[in-house]
Amino acid sequence: MHELQLINKYFSKLSNKNKSSLNLNDDVFFDRSKNLVVSVDTYVEGIHFIDFKKPDLVIKKIIRSSISDIICKGVKPKYYFISGSGNKRSFSSSNLKKISKSLNKEQSKYSISLCGGDTVYSSKLSFTVTSIGFSKKIIYRNNAKLNDDIYVTGNLGDSFVGLNILKKKIYVNKSLNKYFKSKYYLPSLQLKLSNKLFSFANTSIDISDGLIADLEKLINKQKLSYKLNLDLIPISKNLKKILNQKKMNKISCISQGDDYQILFTANSSKSRIINKIAKSLGVKISKIGKICSNLQKSQIIDKKGNKIAVKTKGYTHKF
Repeated sequence: MHELQLINKYFSKLSNKNKSSLNLNDDVFFDRSKNLVVSVDTYVEGIHFIDFKKPDLVIKKIIRSSISDIICKGVKPKYYFISGSGNKRSFSSSNLKKISKSLNKEQSKYSISLCGGDTVYSSKLSFTVTSIGFSKKIIYRNNAKLNDDIYVTGNLGDSFVGLNILKKKIYVNKSLNKYFKSKYYLPSLQLKLSNKLFSFANTSIDISDGLIADLEKLINKQKLSYKLNLDLIPISKNLKKILNQKKMNKISCISQGDDYQILFTANSSKSRIINKIAKSLGVKISKIGKICSNLQKSQIIDKKGNKIAVKTKGYTHKF
């Protein structure tokens, strides 16, 4: 049983009378009457991060991936709570100083404030972060329109390569090593684009589990499909180098997740304003496909129009 099946079978009914829960099928909780936006995420060592050898970087990754849920909804994060379970080794004096210093830097970078949390002794290291923002509106999932264009911010796939370098599955030179590890630990969030999303986006989600998996979540309650053009999916110059050097497939890198870029759809009439805003903010936004009728199957095509088989759509929590 995967995560969505578990939620639908055992917990969705519990939220039926609570409209703010958004049927447990969105990135956040949104109480319109109180302008309150809340997101909760848990991170476990060995699953969400390899180890805790670099606590200063791990904690930054955790904070950024948490507030990403709120940012992709068009909302600026304001507060956060953090809880941790660990032991004397993981929560040593040295590690705690590094954690505190990193949290302080993230607070300054994203204008967020710590409000509380909890600590528990455990042999297993984990963190839970609750992120809070305030807004009169959000951009919901499952609000795509037929023939919408599909867009994504930034580049995809760098974090996946960084993870594989850390796992010693890929070996690269010193400069590329530094670049990809940085992209794994320190995702580039599109905070300055957040409140501009209301100008053009019909529906949105952040890419945490993988481009294809998250696109399917984005429209999972709609009778729609998608067509993606692999050639239009943005990747960095450094990733292009790696694909050539290691003879890796692009599709295998861009659908692995941990990118924390914003995936959204918009009417084709919005392309001019999207390009204008992207240019003025210095944010890379790429049109990568189209929302289609569910009468045709979802597909990914290459530049010749050939359909591409996908082995992995993204990460799935299985129980």
